[in-house]
Amino acid sequence: MTQACFFRARFQSTAAAKIRRRPMTSYADFYRQSIDQPDAFWAEQASLIEWHKPFDRVCNYDNPPFVKWYEGGQTNLCHNAVDRHLADRAGQAALIAVSSETGLEKTYTFQDLHGEVQRMAASLKALGVEQGDRVLIYMPMIAEAAFAMLACARIGAVHCVVFGGFASGSLASRIEDAAPKVIVSSDGGSRGGKALPYKPLLDEAIRLSSHKPSAVLLADRGLAAMELVAGRDHLWNELREQHFDAQVPCEWLDSTAISYTIYTSGTTGKPKGVQRDTAGYTVALAASMKHIFDGHAGETFFSTSDIGWVVGHSYIVYGPLIAGMATIMYEGLPTQGMDKKPNGGIWWELVEKYKVTVMFSAPTAVRVLKKQDPALLTKYDLSSLRALFLAGEPLDEPTARWISEGLNVPIIDNYWQTESGWPILTIANGVESKPSKFGSPGIPMYGYNVKLLHESTGEELTVPGEKGVVVIEGPTPPGFMQTIWQDDARFVNTYWKSIPGRLVYSTFDWGIRDADGYFFILGRTDDVINVAGHRLGTREIEESISGHSQVSEVAVVGVADGLKGQVAMAFAVLKDSSVLNDAAACARLEAEIMKRVDNDLGAVARPARVRFVTVLPKTRSGKLLRRAIQAVCEGRDAGDLTTMDDPAALQQIRDRVETV
Repeated sequence: MTQACFFRARFQSTAAAKIRRRPMTSYADFYRQSIDQPDAFWAEQASLIEWHKPFDRVCNYDNPPFVKWYEGGQTNLCHNAVDRHLADRAGQAALIAVSSETGLEKTYTFQDLHGEVQRMAASLKALGVEQGDRVLIYMPMIAEAAFAMLACARIGAVHCVVFGGFASGSLASRIEDAAPKVIVSSDGGSRGGKALPYKPLLDEAIRLSSHKPSAVLLADRGLAAMELVAGRDHLWNELREQHFDAQVPCEWLDSTAISYTIYTSGTTGKPKGVQRDTAGYTVALAASMKHIFDGHAGETFFSTSDIGWVVGHSYIVYGPLIAGMATIMYEGLPTQGMDKKPNGGIWWELVEKYKVTVMFSAPTAVRVLKKQDPALLTKYDLSSLRALFLAGEPLDEPTARWISEGLNVPIIDNYWQTESGWPILTIANGVESKPSKFGSPGIPMYGYNVKLLHESTGEELTVPGEKGVVVIEGPTPPGFMQTIWQDDARFVNTYWKSIPGRLVYSTFDWGIRDADGYFFILGRTDDVINVAGHRLGTREIEESISGHSQVSEVAVVGVADGLKGQVAMAFAVLKDSSVLNDAAACARLEAEIMKRVDNDLGAVARPARVRFVTVLPKTRSGKLLRRAIQAVCEGRDAGDLTTMDDPAALQQIRDRVETV
């Protein structure tokens, strides 16, 4: 099929034609059209990608809450991310692989990427992978991981990326659920200069799982010794050479075909496989790159996330490439240079070198950088950088203000979930420039009919400042999860039936909205503390404590109390850890913090104790392990800790609880 045979979406409806002709004067108009005229709006957005076959129906919401986008159409995610750029920018940088762990820097042009993806696709096909088969990817942040994802999209296989380094038990549960025909992995990863062998973890996971893959494809980086299983294990370098000149065309997939699944934790202990479609996801990412991130072909996008998380899927691999941008894939710490020596400016060095225009990171990473020499923010030429986007957890005002003043670029918070695939709340500066508000991720994005509801009555809350559950009315927009992999009932019961009398998607987050329509996320609905009948969100207390000049980071949990039902317990990381050696100074600081909470929220919100630690327990993706902290405080088993980054952090919590 030649390039001339592809086409943009065709617009037949009068409503679509009106949208196309009408100039957008404000984001409010843009958003309103997406809610009031979703078919016409999303037909217009569909013109941002290329189609093999036009769609017959924009949105099918005949069976709520399940929604199908662009029925009848055919396209391919890999074609839109790679092939369609060959005519105009084959020699332009596409994937920039950087590892401060190994000192590697390599740039792949779109032409290079096209070749590598076809070699990977041919290798997978040689191992028996066909359209609809699952391929599990368990890899570090190396270029081969992106090749594998794109190759799966190219041939219509469903990829399932599992965070590299997950323990064998967690990996086994995902292997069992996804039932992959092939697993793509590596000898190992590296963190802080220390090799992390993957192959033994993978072998044990396969042993534990009742499902056995027919083949394992391994990238050998020379970091850790590997024992190959005869007949099952294959080396990528060998298959790559065998298929070096392979030409593997894109499979044209139905719009609703599954592109990938990605696992997110579930309250039952069994991971939920979030399932994503093909066309809706492609359109959603293309639209977000234009309207939200304001990215342009030929520029460079730098997301510091990991492909094991949804941000890595959407904004390391697919989104920037769909937009014709170069994307940086980074392996390493934010405080380690290419020479493996401490360097708190490595990210800014990369921004300067590759002329990054849009950067995407997490508040946790910024808090780490906050402890570095502030001169590093002005050492490098960051004039190319237009904005820094932050997501993954709530962004506290002190951190936002610090990085904003240091970089002198807009700091744009955004709120979304694995389930949504792209931002639910942020600022769409690509449509209309609007100011960010410290502490707020922003306003609802186009296509998301976001509301605040009372958790017991389902009543919509419209008065500014009223606290309710953040929900989304169906139909959810393109790019949103289709369902839970192989479990439609769990999808409905988990997400759509938590508010009495309302069929709405619950984010399970508390929020408020101000008079300007900006949302503020207050914490999970299951992170509410009930103190003597008063319901308090942990996020509210954390915001108050983090505003203290000596506090770098804080976690608040509710702990069972015989008198009050629950009390708040706070654990804070100080900017100056030497204070921890002075008991009197700690006592004074604890009193100051309690007084601050009294003043901000009232005495009822005052923590029973504020304990000081040097680090908080988090997952490898940077999320606080509040449930584990709570369990330790209550003397319970902390449960599955396979995703914890540093076990010593939880031990600190345990020591403080037992000795203070």
